Amino acid sequence: MTATLDNSYDFVIVGSGINSLVCAALLAKSGKSVAVLERSDRAGGCIRSEKLTEPGFTHDVLSAWHPLFVLSPAYAELGPDLHERGLIYLNTDTPTASISPGGVATVLTTSRETNIQTFESLHPGDGDGYQESLAAIESSADLTFGLLGGELWRFATVKLLLKEVRQRGFHGTVKFFGSAFESCRSWLNSHFRSDAAKTLLAPWILHTGLSPDAAISGHMGKLIAFSLEVAGMPVVKGGSAGLVTALTTLIEDHNGTIICDADVHRVTTYNGVANGVVVGGGESFLAKCAVICNVTPTQLYGRLLKDDVVPDSIRVEAENYRYGRADMQIHLALSAPPNWSDPALNTVPMIHVTEGINSIVKSIAEAESGLLPTNPTLVVGQPTALDPSRAPDGKWILWIQLQELPARVIGDALEMIETSPDGEWTNEIRELYADRIIDRLSSIIPALSDLIIGRRVLSPRDLETLNINLVGGDPYGGDCSIDQFFLWRPLRSTKNHETIIKNLYQIGASTHPGPGLGAGSGYAVAKMLGA
Repeated sequence: MTATLDNSYDFVIVGSGINSLVCAALLAKSGKSVAVLERSDRAGGCIRSEKLTEPGFTHDVLSAWHPLFVLSPAYAELGPDLHERGLIYLNTDTPTASISPGGVATVLTTSRETNIQTFESLHPGDGDGYQESLAAIESSADLTFGLLGGELWRFATVKLLLKEVRQRGFHGTVKFFGSAFESCRSWLNSHFRSDAAKTLLAPWILHTGLSPDAAISGHMGKLIAFSLEVAGMPVVKGGSAGLVTALTTLIEDHNGTIICDADVHRVTTYNGVANGVVVGGGESFLAKCAVICNVTPTQLYGRLLKDDVVPDSIRVEAENYRYGRADMQIHLALSAPPNWSDPALNTVPMIHVTEGINSIVKSIAEAESGLLPTNPTLVVGQPTALDPSRAPDGKWILWIQLQELPARVIGDALEMIETSPDGEWTNEIRELYADRIIDRLSSIIPALSDLIIGRRVLSPRDLETLNINLVGGDPYGGDCSIDQFFLWRPLRSTKNHETIIKNLYQIGASTHPGPGLGAGSGYAVAKMLGA
């Protein structure tokens, strides 16, 4: 079907996640005509705020916390525009904490001095270990953020590396990369003696899609600690969808177009060049400059591009793209704020409940073996600690995330929950496992069950139903192991955010620099295309 003049744009963007919206906003501000097509009934991708439980409670359904965005170049450039359009961030000086089932709690603040004192009080020398760890990030900031924020297959990356060699020397540069590839477990064991210190920092590796034993997880752990200290734990007043509203308003104010309920079925090409898309029902949209797809490799090369334009080698490579562990969300509406066993946690917005690094690794192993873990790490968010407007007066919200789950369930590590022969996440499995989690959390929040007035659980299958990019419930767009990251993300045969088709680009969590709300890929592609 031929596109009409009304359906002709400089750029057509498939999907409306954070990378798409940032890319569209930058291109629209630069005077380009842009259309964003979203298969769901609303824009935002994994940024959704809904009345999931009881009237008056606004829950962030999927993503909820924005430290990566407020530290990003996208926010540095677009922040003033977004705040003019109603975006308000609320923050804290105690962004995160950990607590063991035994009740030992440790809080991380936004003060370097306070954090050093905290670590030193846990064990003599741990304060120095913390300072040394963050100093390593500060001393390598240009290289670290340059590699994470830039297009790796560019001469600028070579210049960046040569600059490091001039400053550090060849041996010093090699030494840096050797340290950067260190695992989180190795880093923690070499810099800290206190189990409480390790327990505070180790769970954050789960938010990168890695394991504490994975290569480069040590450097990522230091980077996260640095980011939390600098950015805190910002949340959007009224719900994260406020960021989506501000971005869409910015796009529309610059004559951009956002169309929901538009499921793109195919990217069209002519003589090997992408020139538009076709949505369900046959309507076409013409792209005069480029098509930008915020999708996974399996979608792009297995669904959106016709067989005759994709070489067999690329199709096989895309089919072999690995997805990571699955995720579950539990949303609770409470009649009153919880009283944690340690009152210091009552106002901390994000808390990890875990026995420590060995427990995390064990849960990962169980999940990767297809089992429901015995004692998974609980990520407990308290958005109402920062934003009381999300719940009626005196009431509270808990946002619980589990990141060590199997996409297919073949058994229960405790052999108490009967699983399905086909490995599917049934509603019964979902609710029984959520019951186990609530019981576990009740050990450190006395009388939690008595406070619950509303509950909504989203299994890995539910998450994929909400967002096609969450394959198997993987919230990070694919396994983030080193062989599928940096230069090799999404595929080893492609470079940067280019694809095998001219004028067709891929962005999103499946591409460099990976998952998170930093909008790195959308920003990079917009800049490369002249924004």
